[in-house]
Amino acid sequence: MTFNPVLIVAKGAKPDWYPQTASYARPQLRRSYWQLANSVLPYLLLLALMFFTVLNGNSYLITLALALVAAVFYVRIFIIFHDCVHGAFVNSPRWNRNIGYLCGIITMTAFADWRRTHIGHHIRAGDLDRRGTGDIWLMTVDEYRSATWLRRLAYRLYRHPLVLIVLGPIFYFLLINRFPSKGANKRDLMSVVYTNLAVILIVVIASLTVGLKAYLLVQLPVIQIAGGAGIWLFYVQHQFQGVYWARSEAWDPLRVAMEGASFYCLPKFLQWATGNIGFHHLHHVRPAIPNYNLQACHEAIPALKTIKPMNIRDSLQCVRLHLYDEEQQAMVSFGG
Repeated sequence: MTFNPVLIVAKGAKPDWYPQTASYARPQLRRSYWQLANSVLPYLLLLALMFFTVLNGNSYLITLALALVAAVFYVRIFIIFHDCVHGAFVNSPRWNRNIGYLCGIITMTAFADWRRTHIGHHIRAGDLDRRGTGDIWLMTVDEYRSATWLRRLAYRLYRHPLVLIVLGPIFYFLLINRFPSKGANKRDLMSVVYTNLAVILIVVIASLTVGLKAYLLVQLPVIQIAGGAGIWLFYVQHQFQGVYWARSEAWDPLRVAMEGASFYCLPKFLQWATGNIGFHHLHHVRPAIPNYNLQACHEAIPALKTIKPMNIRDSLQCVRLHLYDEEQQAMVSFGG
């Protein structure tokens, strides 16, 4: 792994450019509420159009085309949810929580429970001794070699794109999210209960009005497309060649942020659709920066220009990376 000169500071220390990021960690309420409006309202409108096509007997291909567009706004709503988790979307903790719960109901994800696991991901990211909280399952070469054949099979299936990207969204959003995660406290548990009750209410109302079949024909493809995109984004953010991982005694939080999270440089429309989450390295440096400030912050700090971006073509190579080799300090395929 090539050591980035931007990171030549004492372990655990902050570089001289770090204070400059603070000014971008201030929500701009007008931008926040405008983003909320231009994400939620188009999403609801597109769902209404999808219901119209289904009930009107139009070709389901039209419905699926609308689902592709609706999925864009579903992703943006999840990005807002994610900002609320970090207390970054608005100034008020109460309204961060309220908006987070609303977006969580739309995306079928319990706010408090997901917040705990996601903050755990930020705390433990890149630490080989503390994996397993809010992460994509990753094994080292030695762990894989010493695992039983059944565990190796499970790992291979889990890492297969068909399972992770295609089957994963429905499994995660419809099943896993219906239960509290390991270590959940009372607040986390109640957030799961409230979210589940809200989802059940939506399904009941839909069943009594447009019918359960119509609801499933509309909602499932949106979850499938948006969820697949979200899982892919999270995968390439932390499963790329050159990613930083270390044992606890050598673990450096700054290197985790700058080398353990990718700079996913997307075309402008996809950058907008994904709420600038491609600036994931900067998000890990200071999670309190609202998504709409990430690019401006990145461009304002010359030192950050040394971070090598990853484009879509580069990211496709990530599917061939399956294990972390501690000797090489690199991601490798099952074949070595």
